[in-house]
Amino acid sequence: MFIGGNILQGFATVLDTVLWLYMWIIIARALISWVNPDPWNPIVQFLERVTEPVLAPIRRFVGWRIGFDISPIVAILAITFLQVAVVQTLRDIAVRMN
Repeated sequence: MFIGGNILQGFATVLDTVLWLYMWIIIARALISWVNPDPWNPIVQFLERVTEPVLAPIRRFVGWRIGFDISPIVAILAITFLQVAVVQTLRDIAVRMN
């Protein structure tokens, strides 16, 4: 049973790292959007390609209610919720399996 717990612990750690990394990519895109970047820059294109599938639906739902785009804030809050709710739950289950 400890093998299943260790596998679940490893999956939780990987998921936590991926969520943490994606949160920093969203932060980087938000910061770059403040300086009017070159749209042909490969880094800018990468950041837009990676984050737009998540930010566009949030932007459609939330819109520009307070005068600026709050979709990165909503996405970061959702990622934080997933880190607390899902990752921590997986870790608790893994500890109980060991």
